[in-house]
Amino acid sequence: MPPHLSTATRHINVNSTHQPAKFYNNIISTCKYSPLSFIPRFLFEQFRRYNNIFFLCIALLQQIPDVSPTGRYTTLFPFCIILLVSALKEIFEDLKRRTSDNKVNNFPTKILDKGRWRDAQWKDVKVGEIIRVENDHLFPADLLLISSSEQQGMAYIETSNLDGETNLKIKQSLPLTSHLTSLDALSPFTASIECEHPNRHVNEFSGNLHIEGEESKHFGIDQLLLRGARLKNTAWICGAVIYTGHDAKILLNSKLAPLKQSNVDIMTNRRILFLFFVLVTLAIISAIGAELYNRSYIPEAWYISWILKDGAGFLWNVLTFFILYNNLIPISLQVTLELVRFFQASFINNDLGMYHAESDSCAVARTSNLNEELGQVKFVMSDKTGTLTQNIMKWKRSSSTFFRCSVGGVSYGDSESDQFADERLVDDCKKAPDSDHSTAIRELLTMMAACHTVVPEHKEGKLLYQGSSPDEGALVRGAAAIGVVFHTRQPQRVVLNMLGKDESIEILDVIDFTSDRKRMSVIVRTEDGRVKLYTKGADTVIFDRVGEKSKATMNTLMEHLEEYASFGYRTLCFAMKEIPQDRYAQWSADFKQATLKIDDRQKAIDACAEEIEADLELVGATAIEDKLQQYVPETIQALMAADIRVWMLTGDKRETAINIAHSCALCTHHTELLIVDKHTYDETYDKLVQFVARSRQYEEEGRGW
Repeated sequence: MPPHLSTATRHINVNSTHQPAKFYNNIISTCKYSPLSFIPRFLFEQFRRYNNIFFLCIALLQQIPDVSPTGRYTTLFPFCIILLVSALKEIFEDLKRRTSDNKVNNFPTKILDKGRWRDAQWKDVKVGEIIRVENDHLFPADLLLISSSEQQGMAYIETSNLDGETNLKIKQSLPLTSHLTSLDALSPFTASIECEHPNRHVNEFSGNLHIEGEESKHFGIDQLLLRGARLKNTAWICGAVIYTGHDAKILLNSKLAPLKQSNVDIMTNRRILFLFFVLVTLAIISAIGAELYNRSYIPEAWYISWILKDGAGFLWNVLTFFILYNNLIPISLQVTLELVRFFQASFINNDLGMYHAESDSCAVARTSNLNEELGQVKFVMSDKTGTLTQNIMKWKRSSSTFFRCSVGGVSYGDSESDQFADERLVDDCKKAPDSDHSTAIRELLTMMAACHTVVPEHKEGKLLYQGSSPDEGALVRGAAAIGVVFHTRQPQRVVLNMLGKDESIEILDVIDFTSDRKRMSVIVRTEDGRVKLYTKGADTVIFDRVGEKSKATMNTLMEHLEEYASFGYRTLCFAMKEIPQDRYAQWSADFKQATLKIDDRQKAIDACAEEIEADLELVGATAIEDKLQQYVPETIQALMAADIRVWMLTGDKRETAINIAHSCALCTHHTELLIVDKHTYDETYDKLVQFVARSRQYEEEGRGW
C-alpha cells in the first residue's frame, strides 16, 4: 500500500488476489426470513396483532382443568390452523424472493483469470478483479470503468432499474486506462485504488487511481458503473470491481424487508382492544351475577346444594365467562383477511389493465400485506420530467443579447412550429460577422454545441447524439439543424462545423452540473489561443453572477424568459467570459488540487467554481419543450375525482410550472393559486399559516380550490 494512503478510505489492489482488507462477497439476499429467523420473526409479526394474542390467551386458559365450558381444544386447534395458513403464505412469498435472489446470484459474467476470460457467476465476483460485461447485460457489482469497445473508453448505460430513467447515460474511462482494450494489455495491468467507503449516495463518488510510474488520477461518478445498471449500445466494457454484494450502492439503499403493518391491521387492533375490554366487562358482570345467584338461590335448592361445596370463587367464574364469550372476537377474522389479501395479490399480478405491452411487463405484488393501502392513498407526489412528460426535448425558442449591444435583445423562434425553425438567427449571424449582435449569436451557438457531455456517433452514414441529459441533446440537435454541427469528441477536444467551417475547441476543465449549483461550466481554449469560460444554468444562478456591463440587458432577457415560461417551456441561460492566461494557470492548479481530494471534495470544487464563475457576460437564453405523456390529464382527473391530492414536483420557473399544471389538468382557470414566494423561514411560515386558515374557511363554505 502506498504510504500516503489514508486508513479512512478503502484501498483495493486491482487484478490481484491479495487485498489489504476483507470485503463482502457478491452474494445478495433480499429475503424477509432466513431458516433461523423465520420462527421468531414470523411469531413477532403475528403477535403484533392483538386478536392473535387474545386467542393465544384463550387457548392457554382452556388448558386449565374444569375452567373451560367449551373444551380444551376448541380454540387451540383452529388457532394453530390460522397460524399455519399465515406461515404458508409468508413462506410462499419469501420463496419467490429467494428464487429471484438465486437467479440474480447465478447470472453469468466473465472474470480475468491468469491471462484468460473465465466464465463465472455473479456470486463468484470479488473486489479487485477485472471483469468483462457485454452489451445489454447488467453490471454484477459497482465497477471502475477501465476500457470499452468505443472510442476514448465511452460506454452507454441505462439506469431504469435504479432510478426509473430510460434515457442513456454516458460513462467514460480515464485516458490512463482507455487503451487497455486487449487481453494482452489487461493481463499484466495492476494498480491500486483509493476510494471512499461504501455509502448510499448513488450520485456521488470520489477516488484516486494509482499506477506505478504514472501520476495519480482522480475518478468520480462518471467512471463508476453501478450494480443493476445495464450496458447499452456498447459491445463490451472492462471494469475493476470496487464494491460487491451488500456493499454495492443499490443494496445499501435497500434495507432488510421490514415487517409492515397496514392501516387495516392498526384499525383492527384498536377494534379488538375495544372488544377485549367489552368482553372483560361482560365476564365480570356475569361473574357478579353468578355470585349473587349462588348466594341467593342455591341454598334454597337442596338438590343442587353441592355446587356451593365444590363451586369456584369469583375469579374462577370470571375466567369461565371470559372463555365462554370469546366468540365476541371472531377467530376467523385474521385468516379471512390473509386469504383476501393473497387473492388480491394474484388479481394484481394478472390484471391486464396494468400490463405494459411495449416492455412486456406487468404489475408485481411482492408482498400482499399492504394491498388495502392502495385504496387508502391520500397524496400522490409526482416528478414532472419523464413522469408526466415524455422526456423528449425539442428546442423551440432563443433569445440573444450582449452587453455591448445597443438593442436590449432579440427573440427568435415561435411556439407554433414543432421545433426551432427561425432562419433569422443564422441570417443575423452572417449579415455583419464582426458586430456585437453577430458575435453574441456565434457564442450562443458555440455554447449550445460545445458546453455539454453529449457524444456524437457515426452510424450508417448518420450522425447520432448520445447523452445523459435530454436538454443537452435537444440543444446539440437544434444547433446542428441550423448549421452548427458538433461531430467529433476527443478526450480533451471537440470539433464543430460552424456554418460550413470546422473549428477545434480544446476542453481545459469541466465543472459539472449539480442540484446545488444549478449550472454547468466548461473552460475552453479556442483556435486563436484565448481561454474562455462558458456557463449555462438556471436564470436565478446566472443572473447572480453577471457583471455590471450585462445588467442593462438583463431586464429584456427576463421578459423573454417569462414569455417562454408562459408556454410551459424549460428555460436555460447562457453566459461567458474571457480569462487571462496567467489567471487561468493559477486557478487551474487550485482546481486540480480540489479534484484529487477524497474528503469534502465537492465543497472544494464548489469553492473554486465560485471563484471563477463571477463577473460573467450575459449571452442569451433558450427554451425547450417537453410534451406531456399520453392520458396524463385523464389520469390526474381520475385521481382527483377519487379525492386524492396530487402534487407535481418540478424545479422549473413558476410560470412554467403553472402552465404545465393547467395542461395536465392539475388545476383549472377557476383554481385559486396560492403562491409562497418568501425568502426567510419566518415569512414563509406566516404565509403558510394564512393559507391553512383560508383552506379551512373554504372547507367550511363548501368551496373547492
